[in-house]
Amino acid sequence: MKRILVAEDEASIRDFIVINLQRSGYDVVAVADGEEAIREYEENEGDFDIALLDIMMPGVDGLEVCKYLRKKSSSIGIVMLTAKTQEMDKVTGLLVGADDYITKPFSPSELMARIDAIYRRVALNKEAAKASSRQSDEITLGEFTLKIRNRTLTKRGQPIDLTQVEFQIMELFFNNPGAALSRSEILKAVWGDSYYGDEKVVDVNIRRLRMKIEDEPSHPRHLTTIWGIGYKWVV
Repeated sequence: MKRILVAEDEASIRDFIVINLQRSGYDVVAVADGEEAIREYEENEGDFDIALLDIMMPGVDGLEVCKYLRKKSSSIGIVMLTAKTQEMDKVTGLLVGADDYITKPFSPSELMARIDAIYRRVALNKEAAKASSRQSDEITLGEFTLKIRNRTLTKRGQPIDLTQVEFQIMELFFNNPGAALSRSEILKAVWGDSYYGDEKVVDVNIRRLRMKIEDEPSHPRHLTTIWGIGYKWVV
């Protein structure tokens, strides 16, 4: 069963989300604030595929819940709900570990397209995690090794904790070393053709990746910017 934790303090929006998710076959646990979200996560022993979190909630807000969940799990899919006026919160959400965001107001089709896309990544990650490391297909570029089947990245033999989205971005670069990839190419390959958002999500994830893999994130040596085009992986 596809399980999702929903945290939204506005009852009408929460009910709208729950109805559409249940119609699409999701097992939904819905709460009204961040504190409840954390409690449900713990009581269910983290048995959720996705968390859908409103940023603006009383008490513990969505960003704090996002940080908490990401510390607990690198595999759970996290989607933030934001208002159009919360532009900086979108970026902050992605930086602290969210995989995507949905801007209010949104249609049922947009909601389900984004949630289903995240679930596909989560399911792929779970299947890959079951594979033995002896079966792993590996790509080694310099001091980095990407293990495709068990979805891990190491640098000088040390593991780097990546979210599903970050891993997919790295997989794309490792399959295209030295190639300049545009934001739209990365967006299509990782988020899919049906993605409703803008290309900013690519930039934020690249920034987050640099913080994890570069010795000097402000002066990246591997994940470089190609001005006017996008990004390139340099060995």
